Amino acid sequence: MDVKEVLRFADDLVFAKTGEHLEDLQEAILGGVWEGQKYSQIAEVSHCSEGHVRNVASKLWKRLSNVLGEEVTPSNLRSTLERRQLFIISSNSGNDFFIGNVNVCKDSQFSEYPQKRSPSTPTSDTSQPQTRLDLADAPHISSLSDRTSELATLEKSIVQEKCNLAAILGISGIGKTALSLHLIQKIQHKFECVIWRSLRHSPPLETTLKTLLEFLLNKPEIELPTSIPDRLSLLMEYLRKNRCLIILDDVQTILSSGQLAGNYRPECENYSILFRQIGETTHNSCLILNSWEPPREITALKGENSPVRALQLKGIGAAAVEIFRQKSLLNPEKWDNLINTYRGNPLWLKIVANTIQEIFRGRVADFLKYDRLFLGEELAATLYPQINRLSELEKKLISRLSREANSVSIEELLQDADLSPSELFNGLQSLGRRSLVEREEQENETLFSVCPVVRQYVLSNPVG
Repeated sequence: MDVKEVLRFADDLVFAKTGEHLEDLQEAILGGVWEGQKYSQIAEVSHCSEGHVRNVASKLWKRLSNVLGEEVTPSNLRSTLERRQLFIISSNSGNDFFIGNVNVCKDSQFSEYPQKRSPSTPTSDTSQPQTRLDLADAPHISSLSDRTSELATLEKSIVQEKCNLAAILGISGIGKTALSLHLIQKIQHKFECVIWRSLRHSPPLETTLKTLLEFLLNKPEIELPTSIPDRLSLLMEYLRKNRCLIILDDVQTILSSGQLAGNYRPECENYSILFRQIGETTHNSCLILNSWEPPREITALKGENSPVRALQLKGIGAAAVEIFRQKSLLNPEKWDNLINTYRGNPLWLKIVANTIQEIFRGRVADFLKYDRLFLGEELAATLYPQINRLSELEKKLISRLSREANSVSIEELLQDADLSPSELFNGLQSLGRRSLVEREEQENETLFSVCPVVRQYVLSNPVG
């Protein structure tokens, strides 16, 4: 096995037994040891202390030992995993049950592993039906910074209040996908089926419906209807009769660039029928949408007493200090400054932490001496597709806001932005839905601004 196969194989084994995936540092340790690296080398690559690596490694070997039922150490790691993989292959050939890329027999001792890399929820109560999972399209689960409140809100909305359609919204890097993956771990036992689909490549609706129905119906011999209305009807019938959780990731890719937030690309317009039917009709299932911006059905139908909900993710605040600890940053008294500047965005903070480690050897105080906010190519690359998709109205407005160091009132914007009240209101509303404008109340007046990171990007890359 190469290192990628090892990581996938070990992760699937752990998930099937514990319901949890390996953390990033655990994967780094596992991969490093597999390739013969010392803990000191792994620590250097992972930007943390050797002592921390040793502590995490000790817990990792215990975890793998519990999962495999035999002692696992750095010295026997390779032989143990290769022997286990060989046992699975030789004992269960001829059956189409999978863990990673390895066939696993349904009748063997490994029958808890479901199709592909989607382990079923372990349960000691045999009276409960086992959840069928299809997470083959899902990314690897990563560690989640403190999102206790958000997880509780989603769990309440979906499990207790049985909302039909929920949107998790926020700017790139804020943690929508990670939150959804951890939510699955918490609530998957409440559903008969859980499916993850990515819309990253903007598949046509008929393709998405086909893949959903193929898994849900689980009857390859049945020929699916070819028309979209018939496929929708079949899907809704299934969702009414069964309790299913469907997650669609990267929903923004089916939405249009160059228009206000929430409009569809012409070839994806019919997704609105799917979202509206799921949000407006009575059934027993839930569809979660992860997106930079809400499709128009979300903004039209959402509400506390509605079966449609929307959660706009904010930064992680003080919980971000864990990112800095993992990156071994210095000057903890300056960390709050860094968190506020980068608005608690986990991805942005990881990128800037790497920069501080590489250039300033972890000294945050030295980094903060410079007045000009440093973005770097990696962070700028995460903002480019979001800023580039704005309408001309939004580009004009965000350029105007970025020229101001302080928040600006509507009256001030109307005076010199050369926009009508209608244009201004539409632009501000759309930018807000994209999480690109901030609002604050001051003396009974609403003020608007953009965060320092977006402001610096727009000033360095004029958009309008």
